[in-house]
Amino acid sequence: MSKIFVDACLGKETPYTPVWMMRQAGRYLPEYMAVRAEAGNFLNLCHDPKKACEVTLQPVDIVGVDAAILFSDILVIPDEMGMDLEFIKGFGPKFNDPIKSQDDLDRLRGGKDASDRLTYVYDTIKLIRKELDQRDDNKALIGFCGAPWTLATYMIEGQGTKTYNISKKMMYSNPELLHNILAKVTEVVKYYMEKQIESGIDVVQIFDSWASAIEPSKYNEFSWKYMVEIADYLKSKYPDTPIIMFPKGVPAFLDQVYGNFDVFGVDWSTPMALAKEKLGDRYVLQGNMEPCRLYSKEATTECVEALAEIMKDGRHIFNLGHGILPDVPVENAKHFVSECHRVSKR
Repeated sequence: MSKIFVDACLGKETPYTPVWMMRQAGRYLPEYMAVRAEAGNFLNLCHDPKKACEVTLQPVDIVGVDAAILFSDILVIPDEMGMDLEFIKGFGPKFNDPIKSQDDLDRLRGGKDASDRLTYVYDTIKLIRKELDQRDDNKALIGFCGAPWTLATYMIEGQGTKTYNISKKMMYSNPELLHNILAKVTEVVKYYMEKQIESGIDVVQIFDSWASAIEPSKYNEFSWKYMVEIADYLKSKYPDTPIIMFPKGVPAFLDQVYGNFDVFGVDWSTPMALAKEKLGDRYVLQGNMEPCRLYSKEATTECVEALAEIMKDGRHIFNLGHGILPDVPVENAKHFVSECHRVSKR
């Protein structure tokens, strides 16, 4: 059966504009918090295919989104490359052995050696695929990865950062090492996403969460070209699998966007009309409601109607311009989904 979300990603006519939300399987759902408590901690949940499958499907059942997105974390890649990862309550992810030199990079696994270790992710996908197929309810499954630049910043900084000064110091003072890190991560990501597709995902999304940390003139060199390399690799093997690119916070880069992918995710700081003008003839556009509008049903409806008007003669997928926040009322998330369906029924 042709899935509405997959058709929309490929620019085909659909009976309505589909919708999903980044971070839709998460802390705003009491049902998610219950499963996470059972798991003990975040990494345990990522490593447990049965529980990860359950939380992946929760927003489909509860909120009514048109696609499930695999529950996992972008940092499972450097973790399985051999870095020492822990998630600290109230702090977030931390690598206890950040990369400072070529020797540090050389000790890490690469390519299929690392990607083959992510069996729990592939097992999760197979379970979700089985559940979705049994339901026969036209819901798609999105797989994902972090872009090499976003992954590299964590691997170099050792944790989240607001300044990226260690990574950017390397960018300007030792670009060769940074490119070596990016190239090694890219190879792992290629095989990782290939295995996700083989395990049963319908659509790939590549998140570059920290794209805005790079000045526009350097963005292609240190991030975008690696994302395009991943997309090219996947398209050469799976030409019918849609690919979504989501670089957060790069409105100044729109004129430079290129590559063999299907959907461009527009973040909330980029006007949708501008993205449509620059990219709408080449790519389906996804997004881009400001996530905090979900605190108000009125503000949500206002934005959904405005987006529908802007994109009425364009190819579009409704989404937020970044992830849903933990204290958003579930009723408001349901309202967002129903409003997207209401305004776009054809």
